[in-house]
Amino acid sequence: MPRVSHILLLALGVCTAALWFVPAPGDLTAEAWHLFLIFALTIGSVIVGALPILVASILALAATVLTGTLAPEVAYSGFSEGFILLIVAAFLVAQGVVKSGLGRRISLLIIRRFGRSTLGLGYSMLVTDLLIAPAFPSNTARSGVLYPIVAALARDSGSRPDAETRGRVGRYLMMNSMAGLSISSALWFTAMAANPVGARVASGMGITIDFGGWLFASIVPCLTAAVVLPLALYRLIPPTVKKTPEAPAAAARALKEMGAMSRHEWITAAVFVGMVVLWALSSTLGLDKTAVAFAGLGVLMVAGVFSVQDMKGQGDALSTLIWFAVLYTLSAQLDEMGFMTFVGEAMAQPMEGLPWQLVYVLLTVAYVVIHYLFVSQTAQMLALFGVFLKVGIDAGVPGGLMAMQLLFATNYNSAITPQGSSANILFASSGYLKSSEMYRVGGLATAINTLIFLVVGTGWMMLTGASG
Repeated sequence: MPRVSHILLLALGVCTAALWFVPAPGDLTAEAWHLFLIFALTIGSVIVGALPILVASILALAATVLTGTLAPEVAYSGFSEGFILLIVAAFLVAQGVVKSGLGRRISLLIIRRFGRSTLGLGYSMLVTDLLIAPAFPSNTARSGVLYPIVAALARDSGSRPDAETRGRVGRYLMMNSMAGLSISSALWFTAMAANPVGARVASGMGITIDFGGWLFASIVPCLTAAVVLPLALYRLIPPTVKKTPEAPAAAARALKEMGAMSRHEWITAAVFVGMVVLWALSSTLGLDKTAVAFAGLGVLMVAGVFSVQDMKGQGDALSTLIWFAVLYTLSAQLDEMGFMTFVGEAMAQPMEGLPWQLVYVLLTVAYVVIHYLFVSQTAQMLALFGVFLKVGIDAGVPGGLMAMQLLFATNYNSAITPQGSSANILFASSGYLKSSEMYRVGGLATAINTLIFLVVGTGWMMLTGASG
């Protein structure tokens, strides 16, 4: 008897085949329309649980080339993107941190201090993220700092990426940290590359956004989300182990048994701190973040912390490179072909003549939902931020309010899909989270963020004039 997911996949396939022969709407080319159908079928097959994201992406890549929708050199171009290679390098460095024992030592120190409950561990990692975020203009690089610690926390709590134990604490901690990056990126002007770029776009419409003004506008909704989101995820994807009153004492004993830091731990710590510093200063020093990650990986391999044999067992890194590169290319080409702008303008047109308050809410929700089509927050901001901002201003929405809400949304919508941000990928590839879970829980987490920023954020900015 066929599974429900397979029946849904068949239905999606039939709809896609029928729509394939429908003329492209508006001024879209046939190639743009066909690419959208392939992309939608790919994402839909993962959401309904019919195909793993890797399999769906491989089939999509083949379909785009074999149907002539994309030229081969364009379809394969995502595999050469530096930031995708950064994810792979950071993943391998994270494995080195775990293998050396440094990850376990850090996790035991955190457990000793905050480990009386899984919820406490979740909050401790989110606070860590919030504190280091202003020094990291790359949320992808920041995920490379957080991931090995979260992975070690999960393992030292008896949770491994297998069917039996992943739900103990690992699944919750991975999802919580992935969603937490959406909050930390929205809190600080310098925490994500798209933030200052968006501010420059807004300045062309007479709206001034700087570090202090951003923080004043973001602090109340972001801190509210930082309190609410871990608790909401605790209900949506509950860990099977909730209370661990004995964990701090057990962690203290384990630390005593580990003794002094080993040579490999010292080397890994030096490499890790060096990478963090260079990532934080990359904009000032003009350094490539991906090169920094590969340099760190190279040092660990020369020092014997992480070997070629270890690399052979990292199939997750290869699968991540494949599926994310494919989805990034499809999304980027949809934007390049004008599909994203077409959708944004089509959404904006029906809003003419509506009260500005309603236009403000509708534009924000539409901007968040449309992120299902994007594999890059910066790409969405560049494609649609100016369009949506102008529609809002023309409808009477205060320019500063509309600009800040859309820029916040560029950050807090990142967890809506596993590919919604390159910062998600390490957590998505950890083995603790199923793709269907990430779509379901990520969508709900994004809905919660949207509600908080629309209600609390708007109220705060209107009350204090924080939006300018």
